[in-house]
Amino acid sequence: MDIPVNSEISLHGRRVLVTGAARGLGEAFARALVGAGAQVVIGDVLHERGKALALALGAMAHYVPMDLSDRASISAGVDAAAYAMGGLDGLVNNAAITNSGGKTMDLLDADTWDRVMNVNVRGTWLATVAAQPHLAASGSGRVVNVASDTALWGAPRLMAYIASKGAVIAMTRGMAREMGPQGTTVNAIAPGLVLGESTEYVPEERHQYYLQGRAIPRPQVPEDVTAAALFLLTRASGFITGQLLPVNGGFVMH
Repeated sequence: MDIPVNSEISLHGRRVLVTGAARGLGEAFARALVGAGAQVVIGDVLHERGKALALALGAMAHYVPMDLSDRASISAGVDAAAYAMGGLDGLVNNAAITNSGGKTMDLLDADTWDRVMNVNVRGTWLATVAAQPHLAASGSGRVVNVASDTALWGAPRLMAYIASKGAVIAMTRGMAREMGPQGTTVNAIAPGLVLGESTEYVPEERHQYYLQGRAIPRPQVPEDVTAAALFLLTRASGFITGQLLPVNGGFVMH
């Protein structure tokens, strides 16, 4: 007996752009979305890796070049993504750089600060602006901003990064109010320290600090994060907007 699919909680037929999706957590988002039946566009500056991932994921995945530090590249990438999929139902603002890891705030230089803000904050804003008309046309547009729980507990020696993620959280609320009348929701998730390629630089001491502080005392893996993002991209999440969801095993309880 076939069991009918609840279209409200299904991602079948949904069209989603994930920025910074050629590796790390972004790659996990792309894989999870395809696995859930969505079409996905991988936007990244890592062209060979992005193309290879799209090829590996099959006909439901596409790659577009997208540099979050370049306004023209962002606009072109979003439009190319919408064209490739015949529209856009969701945007995952995942692309980000750290660059300030391991340095106290007095050792940060202004150029590093500006680079982090340019990609993580300005890039997230511009990607959302470029996607806005496509999401409005969908009628059930969804934006998921990837923040970080480091901004919630004030992680030391990471000042530019936590400031950028705090800005992403604030922008989420403003975007939600501006885009709500168009039927688009905007929410943020705040992962903890996720095991993977993008956190290989993190000292073992910080990994242990997280492990000992979580209510669920185990390492965090990408699958812990992707499930939360996938729900926020479904039609079923249509009355949830402007919210921040920490996904960190209870290390920070918000």
